[in-house]
Amino acid sequence: MARKTKAPAAAPANETRLVKKPELLDEVVARTNLRKRDVKPAVEAAFAVLAEALRDGAQVNVPPLGKLRVVKTKALDGGADVITLKLRTPKHAAKAAVMPDDA
Repeated sequence: MARKTKAPAAAPANETRLVKKPELLDEVVARTNLRKRDVKPAVEAAFAVLAEALRDGAQVNVPPLGKLRVVKTKALDGGADVITLKLRTPKHAAKAAVMPDDA
């Protein structure tokens, strides 16, 4: 059974596109041909591991995304933190992010 997904609305030229978790999950489902109920726990676990590593100050290297490192942190009221990250992308990140049709 083929699922129809909404095409993302084009952002105006002066506005940055915001990708939210449901849209990300839908894209992972489309690229992997797995069911959303199978994809969601894996994606959430990956985000939890990334968040924990960054909160602990570790550098995270995730090709083809790149290398993330914490530049500074600031504690807010209520126990939340603001973490400023630096992302270094590989030279050929755009090519590596595109999946081949026969995958």
